[in-house]
Amino acid sequence: MMKKKRNDILVTGSILTSVMLLMILVGLFFLPYDPETMNIDLKFAGISWRHPFGCDNYGRDIFTRVMVGAKTTLLVAVGTVGIGAGAGVLIGAFTGYFGGWIDEVLMRVIDALFAFPSILLALVVVSLFDSEKNQVLSLLFGSGKYQVIIALGIAFIPSFARVVRSEYLKQREMDYVKNAKIMGCGHLRIMFVHILPNILSVLVPTLMIGFNNAVLAEAGMSYLGIGVQPPDASL
Repeated sequence: MMKKKRNDILVTGSILTSVMLLMILVGLFFLPYDPETMNIDLKFAGISWRHPFGCDNYGRDIFTRVMVGAKTTLLVAVGTVGIGAGAGVLIGAFTGYFGGWIDEVLMRVIDALFAFPSILLALVVVSLFDSEKNQVLSLLFGSGKYQVIIALGIAFIPSFARVVRSEYLKQREMDYVKNAKIMGCGHLRIMFVHILPNILSVLVPTLMIGFNNAVLAEAGMSYLGIGVQPPDASL
């Protein structure tokens, strides 16, 4: 019997992901130090048993901030994918299943959003939440990481909508959908009980890719100064 070759990339990725998830889980209950407390005496302190990753330019423990930052990044990624996938699945399902003018109107809006780079679109949305410009939106959606989640979530809607729409266009012509219509099933039941489970093989990988892209997008926004704002920590 031929021995199956081990996927080293998968193993390495699984180990790194497990380590990060373990750090996040531990950080929910225990943190070695206060991630926001500054100590000028420990400015740029090197690696030691008390500070495994050393200290930053404000004397804050870097390992503690990595634990907190991992939790923040996970929250941003999950929230972004949740908004993007939730709205994208609904738009893609209705446009792909019904077609007609619904498809034309919604997909033109999606095309308009898709024309903008995600970072640029997120920048526009974040600027709308600026407390000095719009205090109402700032009060409703909070600040910092919550604005980033909403901004990236909106930017991610077009990619999910396109994937789901293409799958619904194929599935609506399948025999099981026609049989469900003959049996008197309603449109919503056919869309979300019959068709949706059959596109999970495509949707789940798209969610995983979206999760990865959300982490990278959040890092890019932070580099530009419009991401998670200090003193909150982020990877």
